Amino acid sequence: MVGVSSLAPFLIGPRGALLQQRATNQAESVLNEAIAVQQIAAPTFAEHRRAEYVAERLRALPGVRDVATDKLDNVYARLPGDDPNVPAVLVTAHTDTVFDTETDLTVRRLPDRVMGPGLGDNSLGVAAMLALPSLLSDQPHRADLWLVANSREEGLGDLGGIRAVLERLGTRVGSCIVLEGMAYGQVYHAGIAVRRLRISVSAPGGHSWLHFGQPSAIHCLVRIAAQITQLSVPESPRTTYNIGVIEGGRSVNSIATDAAFTLDLRSEETDALMALEKAVRDFCASPDGLFGCGVRIEVVGDRPAGKLPLTHPLVDAARLALEATGVHPAFRAGSTDANWPLSLGIPAITVGITRGSNAHRLDEYIEVAPIGSGLWQTALITLVAAAGLG
Repeated sequence: MVGVSSLAPFLIGPRGALLQQRATNQAESVLNEAIAVQQIAAPTFAEHRRAEYVAERLRALPGVRDVATDKLDNVYARLPGDDPNVPAVLVTAHTDTVFDTETDLTVRRLPDRVMGPGLGDNSLGVAAMLALPSLLSDQPHRADLWLVANSREEGLGDLGGIRAVLERLGTRVGSCIVLEGMAYGQVYHAGIAVRRLRISVSAPGGHSWLHFGQPSAIHCLVRIAAQITQLSVPESPRTTYNIGVIEGGRSVNSIATDAAFTLDLRSEETDALMALEKAVRDFCASPDGLFGCGVRIEVVGDRPAGKLPLTHPLVDAARLALEATGVHPAFRAGSTDANWPLSLGIPAITVGITRGSNAHRLDEYIEVAPIGSGLWQTALITLVAAAGLG
């Protein structure tokens, strides 16, 4: 297990002081970089322009090699280590957002915070990844560092970006550090299981007056939805559901021929998630709930679970790094890009760069003051992992 003595070269003496000073000095430039990234619209499945920008920035950074972009708009770069035989460290931040291309991306700067949709989730994470080459300049590390800005983390992206990244890099990756903009002070060491279902209903339809009483896709759908909202789920393991999108119908005076909603199911335990999904499927199969309509269920998202113990070296390194910055860490389970490497048996954690709130809302904001500490923490964890200790 990583101990304090293993971190000592990075925490005390000239190396630690240099890293801390660099992080402090670069905080403002990283914030400006985050705003530049945020200004490029990048909804899931449309990350191309943002990927081009990130690739251009990586090519301009000192020491960076092998910059490339794949067909899913993942951007790759390598910082060579001293020993190519040591498994590489993957540092990744997702480029996509939940906001469409028509969203007003105007940023408001206040003395202690900056507001803008997608700024914390995850433009700041991308900017922090871009800062690593200069933060780690002249800092020796055994393992290669792969810096990747990956696509398709949000919504129905279903972790498609990170899946492609690990398929491409394969066995070269020994550990993974995922950067999120607004999770500073937290260490996500477990990935919760997630299933996303699209439930579609079809019916003959007709005129609201002439054909009153005929089956309606919307009437059937809302009955199914109402049953789902009455479900009881366990508090432990924590299990949740959410109907995030609902659509259908043609006009107010038409009996709907089609309707659908997307359903997000999550749990800390796979068995509890499967039990919840079975209950949903039972509602959809019940003759009493169909009212003459056809129901179709399609799995549109499947994020596997995975977990590192709190005693794992990578988790311990994150704990010690946060404590070095003066923060007592909180250990969490969540749904991030780390789910995929964890499910493959690759040690992975997710950490943040600053604090903030209102993710996935137009009034999303990040705090300015913690950015330097978040960068220092990230550099510390990365160096420890790249030393072959994590």
